[in-house]
Amino acid sequence: MTTHLFIITGASRGMGYCLAEQLLVPQHDLLCISRSRSATLTETAQQRGAALTQCVADLADPLPAAEQLKLWLAAHDPDAIAGATLINNAGVIPPLVPLCDSEPVDLVQALRVGLEAPMVLTAAFLNSTRSWQTPRRVLNISSGLGRRPMASQSAYCAAKAGLDHFTRCLALDESCLPNGANVCSLAPGVVDTDMQVQLRSASPALFPDQANFAQLKANNQLTSAHDAAARVLAFLSRKDFGDLPAADVRN
Repeated sequence: MTTHLFIITGASRGMGYCLAEQLLVPQHDLLCISRSRSATLTETAQQRGAALTQCVADLADPLPAAEQLKLWLAAHDPDAIAGATLINNAGVIPPLVPLCDSEPVDLVQALRVGLEAPMVLTAAFLNSTRSWQTPRRVLNISSGLGRRPMASQSAYCAAKAGLDHFTRCLALDESCLPNGANVCSLAPGVVDTDMQVQLRSASPALFPDQANFAQLKANNQLTSAHDAAARVLAFLSRKDFGDLPAADVRN
């Protein structure tokens, strides 16, 4: 029996949780890396006969999580693996204030979780599986805010822009290797998550775009986390996945 491996960060809530929940099916083996464990995911895995490991880690310090990822991959027989996929989903929106009013610790956390951790985990994933003959994929969850500027969100926007460009560079690396991984930084659309609550609850005086985000909710223009996860997974399964290293699920 062949197994598909999936590693998902930020899987305890929001779209990350929905990605994990939808991937919990027989012949799938998941490693979820989050700040807390989800009892519901554990129960779902048991009910469906899927394999699930939950690693509790703060990705503001990604090195311990990278070591756990290496150990988890090393415990698998490559000949029994049909595919291996890393989904870097975790992200942090720091307080919605201009950069001059930002606390250094908030900036550090946003950049480490949003950019440093995906790079460290991707390096660990690709290094640990470089001799595998199975298809490998890296999906980085980006954002439209990585492709357009926004006041009072320089750290989050910079992290997502960095994620896009890191993925473009990675695609060039992997294209030169035998059995190189397919990689993509994907914007999932406007998703109804806790981040959206944070954006529309901010002070308009400090966050000029607050009214725009409030309007999205009022006009029912947000995609549910469940539906967004389904669209992302459909994109991940496409034959042309990785042809564009930076893409948008809506295109």
